[in-house]
Amino acid sequence: MSNITNIEKFLKEQENKDMLRFLTCGSVDDGKSTLIGRMLYDSKKVFEDQLSTLKNESKKYGTTDEEIDLALLIDGLQSEREQGITIDVAYRFFATENRKYIIADTPGHEQYTRNMVTGASTADVAIILIDARKGILTQTRRHSFIVSLLGIEHVIVAINKMDLVDFSEDVFNEISEAYDELAKELGIKNRYYIPVSALDGDNVVDKSKHTPWYSGKPLLGLLDSIDISKEQKEEDFRFPVQYVNRPNLNFRGFCGTVAAGTVKVGDEITVLPSGKSTQVKSILNAGDITEENREATCDEAYAPMAITITTTEEVDISRGDMIVHTKNMPRVSNSLKVMLVWMDEKPMDTQRSYDIKRATSVVSGNFEHINYKIDVNTYERTQVDRLELNDIASCKMLLTQPIAADSYESNRLTGSFIVVDRITNNTVGAGMIVDVSRRDKDVTKLSDKEYTDAEKALNKYIRDNFPEWECKVI
Repeated sequence: MSNITNIEKFLKEQENKDMLRFLTCGSVDDGKSTLIGRMLYDSKKVFEDQLSTLKNESKKYGTTDEEIDLALLIDGLQSEREQGITIDVAYRFFATENRKYIIADTPGHEQYTRNMVTGASTADVAIILIDARKGILTQTRRHSFIVSLLGIEHVIVAINKMDLVDFSEDVFNEISEAYDELAKELGIKNRYYIPVSALDGDNVVDKSKHTPWYSGKPLLGLLDSIDISKEQKEEDFRFPVQYVNRPNLNFRGFCGTVAAGTVKVGDEITVLPSGKSTQVKSILNAGDITEENREATCDEAYAPMAITITTTEEVDISRGDMIVHTKNMPRVSNSLKVMLVWMDEKPMDTQRSYDIKRATSVVSGNFEHINYKIDVNTYERTQVDRLELNDIASCKMLLTQPIAADSYESNRLTGSFIVVDRITNNTVGAGMIVDVSRRDKDVTKLSDKEYTDAEKALNKYIRDNFPEWECKVI
């Protein structure tokens, strides 16, 4: 019985811990996979069978002589182990006393930029590794740009292989100052610098005796303490409808996950894009439902709770609609300015129609115009008429019907989308909404005064040139 109690206590403790997602990125051979492997190994998160396999694999590939190659904990693909590089994004889960973590180890090669974007899209923190011997490289600039583009607010600069420069404080300070200039250029606000040796474990989990001049926390300690909470306004309520629940004639609820903000029973809400308004009648929270109480309700819900909402009036609501507070509605449009990352071998065609999946909505659309392509290595903007694999560009996206959208900066979920090929069903691109324009059909629509003036001018032209016409143009 005590074992059951201990398990329940453990599960409850894990449930109450917050989750932090972080990724590692940097140049080839900077030690990204080794850093994660060292973090897992030194924090006792490697199981006995994994350790035994790791020892055998290390002998097989012989990359670290007689030592254990900790990078093999992360690099799981055969081609990765043979070449000693990271190709695909590798995810790992572990937990400390303070937090739960999901790690994304991303590739350093430019040809795998799309893989890095995938890993970075959900991250709260980015760890950028820099080889202490080489300093800031082109790959450092590329990864920093992608990190800033994807709105990751916290960047930890791990200056690795400090053991190869005799743990020089001058080298550490020189690289830190150089990266500060780069970060200011990109608008990265929260920056942290740590001197590490991933191979030997210096300042990874425990503080190193080789860096008495460094007064900060080791890497894991910093991750445990870093504040990733974002200030969210209650009125910024966003609820993409995922499913209409109709179990019987007496119940009709709308299921989904709160993307932002707070909603309460009695709140005035509006359904977009239709614009129909009603009130929240009840909120059902699945977490509170038990055998004895199958109709558990709560008075309030907030992100990221999964809930079911019922309304006081019968309003037409379908999957893909978004429910928001009536007093704080996002702009509804079919014309969006976006940043697009192209992920397919086949180039992007501005004349072709694609499926655009955003939150729970799927709408057809095309990229009417490419404003400019960004060179991820130099940040230069160039004019192009199509996008190739791994290209990043600013585009005008035109949808066949309007959607309620936020900018990616204000809300990642409602401000991001993926692009799907309608024939192959492959995901060919991913994007972030930068700005929501007026509906395309409204751009050329005349105001009331402009319409009246145009009508008068047209009538005068007809009277002067076609007096035999007695009818008036309306």
